Amino acid sequence: MSKTMPKSTQEEKYRWIKPILGKEISIKQMAKVCSFSERALKYWLANFRLYGRAGLENKSTRPKSQPNETPIRIKERVIELRNETKLCAKKLNYKLKKENILIHDRTIGKIIKTEGLVRKYRIRKLKYKYVKLPLAAGELVEIDIKFVPKRLGNKRYYQFTAIDCATRWRYLKIYDNMGNGQAIDFFEELKSMAPFRIRTIKTDNGSCFTNRYTGYLRSADPLNPRLHPFDLCLMEENNILHYLIDPGKPAQNGKAERSHRTDQEMFYDRRKFKTVLGLKRALKQWNNNYNNLEHCALDGLTPNEALARVQNVCA
Repeated sequence: MSKTMPKSTQEEKYRWIKPILGKEISIKQMAKVCSFSERALKYWLANFRLYGRAGLENKSTRPKSQPNETPIRIKERVIELRNETKLCAKKLNYKLKKENILIHDRTIGKIIKTEGLVRKYRIRKLKYKYVKLPLAAGELVEIDIKFVPKRLGNKRYYQFTAIDCATRWRYLKIYDNMGNGQAIDFFEELKSMAPFRIRTIKTDNGSCFTNRYTGYLRSADPLNPRLHPFDLCLMEENNILHYLIDPGKPAQNGKAERSHRTDQEMFYDRRKFKTVLGLKRALKQWNNNYNNLEHCALDGLTPNEALARVQNVCA
């Protein structure tokens, strides 16, 4: 036998059966000196005589059938929903339950992965355990601003977003500026449109929301500075508390930031707009769809369903 190491399992098998093929040694004698059984040697010889060297390749031990395999019609429905909505496995499961199709989240994930429909270049994030306190509708509303990705008529537009932390119900509006007047106007419209009483609002430290890092230092009396118009509108006129996140910590406004990511992936990346009027109409329709979209944080409920449940409990 050759003294060099075999380069593949096929070559190793052939080296063991080659003396048997040349009638230099019997199968029983070979089984005594090699690390393989007599049955394995016979199996290799039979495959070699039928298929040649190719018959010595290792074959997959994966079963060809599975009694508990997901029916093909359910697989096709999962793939169809994924292509239509681009939703995750958990949200797809919520929709399938409404169609009386019972399937586990992980099974849906495996189907999506097998079909190559998963998101690429995902980064594994560290998971932290937070203590979540139950909130009532309107108890904490996050407000943030998102740049509309593309200019319309060589002009930049801005999307003001308000989202309720308890029910994920939200309200959107497009403006051509992001000043104090637009922030106050957005709040007044939010107050009239919200189906609940707003008690607290949380924003970042943008100049349209606060002068905490601009006006305070320029004030003639730093201990008694002039309040920002947005603060005056909230606290003095409407008796609403205004919280600010820490500078450089957008994760503290996480629900609004996550909402913006959904807007980018499911609205702005899929549509093109020629006019501001078309953008506003499409955004209004998209916001209605969002308020009727199942959320993982709500255990499969939509924001409107969660809002109705909260109102029924309070009643």
